[in-house]
Amino acid sequence: MTLAEVEARPKKSLFALKSAETILAELDALVGEEPAKSPSARAMVLAHLRLVLAEARSDAEAELLASNRGTRCAQNICAAQDEIIAAIHRFATTRVYRLDNPSGAEAIALSAVGGYGRGTLAPGSDIDLLFILPYKQTPWGEQVTEYVLYMLWDLGQKVGHAVRSVDECIRMARADMTVRTATLEARFLTGDAALYNQLVQRFETEIMPGTGPEFIAAKMEERDERHRQMGNSRYVVEPNIKDGKGGMRDLNTLFWIGKYFYQVKTSQELVGKGVLSAAEYRLFSRAEDFLWAVRCHLHFITGRADEKLTFDVQPDLARRMGYEKRLGLLGVERFMKRYFLVAKDVGDLTRIICASLEFHHAKDMDLVGRVLAPFRSGKSKIKGETAFILDNGRLNLAAPDAFEKDPVNLIRMFMVAGREELLFHPDAIKHIRDSLRLIDNRLRADPRANAHFLTVLTSPLSVERILRQMNESGVLGRFVPDFGKIVALMQFNMYHHYTVDEHLIRSVGVMADIANGGLREELPLTHELWPQLNDTRLLYVALFLHDIAKGRPEDHSIAGARIARKLCPRFGLTPAETDTVAWLIEHHLLMSEIAQARDIQDPETAKAFAEQVQSPQRLALLMILTACDIRAVGPGTWTGWKGSLLRSLYYATEPLLSGGHSQVSHSVRVNEAKAMLARAMDNLPAEEMAAYASRHYDHYWLRAEPELQLVHARMIRQADKSGEPFAGSIRVRAFEGITEVSFYTPDHPRLLSLIAGACTMQDASIIGAQIFSTRDGRAIDTFRLRRSFTSDEDEKVRATRIIDNVKQLLQGQRQVLIDLGKQSRYNKRLRPFAVPAQVVVSNAISEKFTVIEVAGLDRIGLLYALTREISDLNLTIGSAHIGTYGEKAVDVFYVTDLTGQKIQVKARQKKIHDALLAVFERPEDKRPANG
Repeated sequence: MTLAEVEARPKKSLFALKSAETILAELDALVGEEPAKSPSARAMVLAHLRLVLAEARSDAEAELLASNRGTRCAQNICAAQDEIIAAIHRFATTRVYRLDNPSGAEAIALSAVGGYGRGTLAPGSDIDLLFILPYKQTPWGEQVTEYVLYMLWDLGQKVGHAVRSVDECIRMARADMTVRTATLEARFLTGDAALYNQLVQRFETEIMPGTGPEFIAAKMEERDERHRQMGNSRYVVEPNIKDGKGGMRDLNTLFWIGKYFYQVKTSQELVGKGVLSAAEYRLFSRAEDFLWAVRCHLHFITGRADEKLTFDVQPDLARRMGYEKRLGLLGVERFMKRYFLVAKDVGDLTRIICASLEFHHAKDMDLVGRVLAPFRSGKSKIKGETAFILDNGRLNLAAPDAFEKDPVNLIRMFMVAGREELLFHPDAIKHIRDSLRLIDNRLRADPRANAHFLTVLTSPLSVERILRQMNESGVLGRFVPDFGKIVALMQFNMYHHYTVDEHLIRSVGVMADIANGGLREELPLTHELWPQLNDTRLLYVALFLHDIAKGRPEDHSIAGARIARKLCPRFGLTPAETDTVAWLIEHHLLMSEIAQARDIQDPETAKAFAEQVQSPQRLALLMILTACDIRAVGPGTWTGWKGSLLRSLYYATEPLLSGGHSQVSHSVRVNEAKAMLARAMDNLPAEEMAAYASRHYDHYWLRAEPELQLVHARMIRQADKSGEPFAGSIRVRAFEGITEVSFYTPDHPRLLSLIAGACTMQDASIIGAQIFSTRDGRAIDTFRLRRSFTSDEDEKVRATRIIDNVKQLLQGQRQVLIDLGKQSRYNKRLRPFAVPAQVVVSNAISEKFTVIEVAGLDRIGLLYALTREISDLNLTIGSAHIGTYGEKAVDVFYVTDLTGQKIQVKARQKKIHDALLAVFERPEDKRPANG
C-alpha cells in the first residue's frame, strides 16, 4: 500500500479492531443451518477469516504509513490475531465440538507465548501458542487443538505450538531455559482462565524465586553467542533488525531480565525500580517504536518474515518512513544513520541495565558477576590521580563534581582507563553522559585535553577499545565535531561493511594490532617497514582522520586533508608533522588504486607514482596506511592478492626514491630473465632453450613474473610434445587467495572475451589478466581468479572446467549464452544501486600502450561484454586489471591497435569511448555470442 492510497481513504480511524464476538456472529450467519463439521462450512469459515485477517493487516499498514508508529502497528496486528484465534476457538468449542455438560477434564486454555506473548507482532511473525490442558485429557481437547491449528495453518500462518499440562509446563520450564523464557511471557488468550492462572501462579512461586542470577547469566550468554554469529558489530551496513547487535532481540533480552529479576510486568516499571531513569525509559520506548516501525515496514515490503535490512529494501524503507535526500546525504543514508543511532542507544541501555545488576545486586548475584565482570570489592586510589578512584575494580570519579571542576577530566578519564586497562563504573558512565555539555570550544582548545586525546589515539594496547567507548558515550563526537558528523553514517554501497565511524576506529585498531606484533603473516612488508618509521604517531592520526570528510558534497580526500590541517596543530603536531598527515589523507587511496588498476610491470607506473610520493618515508607510511584501511573495510576485503600487488608496487617504487635504482639496459634485463628461466629448466638442452626463448617478444621477458614464465614454459613444452594446438595450466596461489589459469592456443580475435565468458559460466570472479603473443602467432593468456573454495583441489576442479569450456568455445562445440548472467542473484542484488558509467582513454599513463579505464555498475557478464567490444574495435589487449569495489566495477585495459601502436587519432579514441560506454546501457546484449 502506498502513501497516496492511504491518503485517498476516508478520513476515519485507520485501524478498526473487529472483536471475536463480531467475527463469531458473522461466521454463524455465513454457516447458517449447515452442519459446522461439514467441509463446506469449514471452507466458508476459512474464506471469511482470510478476509478478516487481510483487512486487519491492510488497516494496520495504512496506519503505519500515516503515523510511523511501529509499536502501535505491532500491537494492532497482535490484537487482530488475538480476536481471530479467540473466534476460531469459540467456534470450535460451541459449534464444531460442542459439549452440553463438559467435565473437568474437558477444558482448555490458549496462551500466547514468546514474542506473541509480549502483545506485539510483525506481519510475518510466528504465532507462538501454548495449549494448556488438564492433567487428565480427553479426545475433545485434542480435537479442539487440531481444529484451531489447522485453521491457522490454512490461513497461511506460521504457528509454533506446544500442548502441555500445567505440570509438564513447570517441569520443562525448570529444565529448559528456552521454555522458561517463553513461559515468562505467557499471556492469556481464550478458554479456561483458571488453567492459565494456575500455570502463572506455579511459575512465579516454583520457578522464579532464587533463579534470577541463573536466568540472567543464560540470557547474557545467549545474547553474546547471537552477537558472535551476527558479526559482533552493530555497525554492519546490512544489519539484522531482529538478531543483530543493537536490534530487537537485545531490547527483548533487557525486558526479560527486568521482568524476571525485578518482577515487573512492563518496561515502564523499571523506572520505579531505579534501574532506568525517566529519560532512559523514554529512550527505550523510542528505540522500540523505531525498530518495530522498521520491522513492520520490512515485512510489508517483502511479504514475508525478512529480518535483514539488505540493500535492495533499504531505499523502499527510507521512502516509506519519510527520509528524503538532504545535505549531501541520500534519503537511504539518512534512514540508515537513524537506524545505527538507535542501535547505539540500545547498546547504551544494555550497559546501563547490566551495570545496575552487577553493582547494586552483587551480593545475591555471584553467578551474574562471573558472567558480566570480575569483582574486586572496595574503593582505592589510583597512583598519580586525584580525580579518579578504583571502585569495585572499575574506574570511577573520586567526587561527583570532578568534571564540573575541571572539564579536562572528561578526556583524561579515558586516557587513564586505557593506561590502567580499566573498565568504567556505571556511575562514571552516567556522569560522562550527563556532562557532555561541558565539552565546548574552550575544552577543545585546551592543550592538556588534546595531549590526553593524542595519548589515547597512539596507545596500541588500548586505542580501539577506548576510542569505541569515547564514541558510544558521545564524547568523541563532541570533542572532535568533524568526527561527530560521520557517527553512524553509512554509505549506500556494497564495498564498505561498516559505518564510517566504525571503519575509522577499526582501521586504527588494525594499526594497533601491527604495533603489538600481530598480523605478521598477513602483512609481512608492514612489519618489515615498521622499525624504519621516524614517528608512528602520524599513522594513528592519519588513520583516525582519513575518511572524516565522508558524506560531504566534495571529494572526501581533499576535504579530509583540509580538516587535518586544522586538527593536527590542535592535537599538538608540528607543522611538518601536520603536512605529512594531510598528505597521507589526501592521497590515502592512491597506492591502492594504482596497485589494483595499473600495470605494475610497466616502468612508467612506478615512475609516475614515485613523482607523487617523493620520499621513502612517505612511501612506507602510505604502504602501511593503505593496508590498515583495506583490512578495516570488512571481512574478506583484504586478500593476499591485494597485498602482493601493494608489495610489488612498493618494491618497484622504493629504488626510485632511495637512489638505489640502477639504469640496467633493456637488453640486459631481457637476457637476465632468459638466463633465470634456463636455470629453472636445468634439464632442457641449450639449443632447445634458445629456440623456445626466441619465440617470445622482448616485452614478455620484462612483464611476466619469473614464476609465471616457468609455468608457461612447462605448459608450452608439454603441448609441443603432444602435438596439441591448445593447452591449459593451473597454479593455485594460496597465500594470495587466487588461482591462475593459463591458456596456450592459436591467437583468436575474441580469445579474451571467450575466456571471460567461460569464467563467468563457472561463477569465477576475474581480478586480472596478462596477455602475450608469440612470434609464431600463438597466444599465451593468464587469468587470475579470486579464490572461492577452501580446498586447492576444488579450485583445480573449477579451473579445469574453465579450460575445457574455453577449448569447446574455440572449437565451436559450445557458445556463450546470449543472456549471460541475466538470472544471476548477484545482478538482482545490484538493482538498487546507480553508478554513473565512465570511460577514460589515455596515452599519458604508459609509454607503449593506450590505457582504457572503464568504471560503472558491476554485473555478471560485464567483463565478457567489454572484452568482446574491445575485440570488435580491432584492439589488442596487452594486460587487463579487473577491480570490483562492492557494486562498482573498475576495469583497466592496456591496449594497442593491430599493428602494436598506441591509439593516437582523436576520432578513434571517441569511437572507443562511446562503444564501451554503450555496454553499460545494454545490460542484456542481444547480438550472437560468438558472432
